[in-house]
Amino acid sequence: MTESVITEFTGSQRESISRVYHYSPSGVRVLDKHDVTRRLYRFDPSSNTITENDPAQPGKILRRFVFDNYGMLEETFSFGSAPRTFRYEAGGRQIVMREGGDYGAVGKTFSFEGSGVAETAFGRDGSIERVYVFDPRNETITIRRGGWYGDVDRQLVFERLDVSVFCEPEAFLQFLIFSEKSDRETEAEIDEQVQKIRASAPGQSRYAYSGPRHTSDDTGRSGGVSAERSPMQPPLPSRGPPGRSPSGRAAARDDPGIDFIPDADSSRDLPRGPPGARVQSTAIPIEERFRSMRDEDQTLTTGRSASIPLDERFRSSREEDRTLTKGRSASIPLEERFQNEEKDRDELTPGRSTQISYEERRKGSRLK
Repeated sequence: MTESVITEFTGSQRESISRVYHYSPSGVRVLDKHDVTRRLYRFDPSSNTITENDPAQPGKILRRFVFDNYGMLEETFSFGSAPRTFRYEAGGRQIVMREGGDYGAVGKTFSFEGSGVAETAFGRDGSIERVYVFDPRNETITIRRGGWYGDVDRQLVFERLDVSVFCEPEAFLQFLIFSEKSDRETEAEIDEQVQKIRASAPGQSRYAYSGPRHTSDDTGRSGGVSAERSPMQPPLPSRGPPGRSPSGRAAARDDPGIDFIPDADSSRDLPRGPPGARVQSTAIPIEERFRSMRDEDQTLTTGRSASIPLDERFRSSREEDRTLTKGRSASIPLEERFQNEEKDRDELTPGRSTQISYEERRKGSRLK
């Protein structure tokens, strides 16, 4: 058997290759888009196990997967990683994954259906997390998010290997092992896409600002920003002061290229507001700003409560009678209170069990 190749694409367009799998009878090598080996799996048919080895040190085992008639047990050798167990249920048409061993909490379930496998995360009210769709032509496995008609997350194209090989539960577990993505790998792919967007030119990125850019000459500012305009865009009307030469425009192109709202802080236009506020605050001297505060009388006046004497304030509280009176129950003697309770007391009578002899009781315990 020659080495088979499985190419993994991100999305449904088959344009961006994320990983490449080299599948052979001895194991699987997982390469990234730069042809760098990221994972290494080795098969051991004699012991019915699969080991994940360190690509930098092939002799170092990172994980071991032990297969039996009931499923698969994952053994991890990294600190802080809990093992997982995959068990066959429902006559082999369902795989239940437990975190922490055979008696751990149920993490996910994989249900085999007509055209693929549905993965359901435990605790989501039975909603499907992703679906593995098998191509009837035995060429691709499509992984969709959210259900059978969800968005395509990944596509795996097979060469010199049929998709039907992984339709059985034991073979599907093998496929699930070497095709899964860790959280670190997912975050690395997202960071790489972000770096591509940030490194692209403003005119090429779909997230960049594509509107008209204003220069310092358009607003009359002494220091501003400028940007080269496209030949297809009409020229902006010049709003600068008269006598501005084209050499001044060329000198303003050394600015960093940050857009701003034109005429937002221009000193040529009057500020908005009522007629009394037509003067800019920068032109008002500090003495004139605080003149009204000095002219106003800032002396604090006493309140009306200060004219009420203290004796008058607390007179009502002193005049009230605060003496506590005895209740009606204090006039009833103690003998009269407990007289009825002594009359109602019944004499204790022996129970029915006293009529049963001790020998008869022991005889019944022996029979039991």
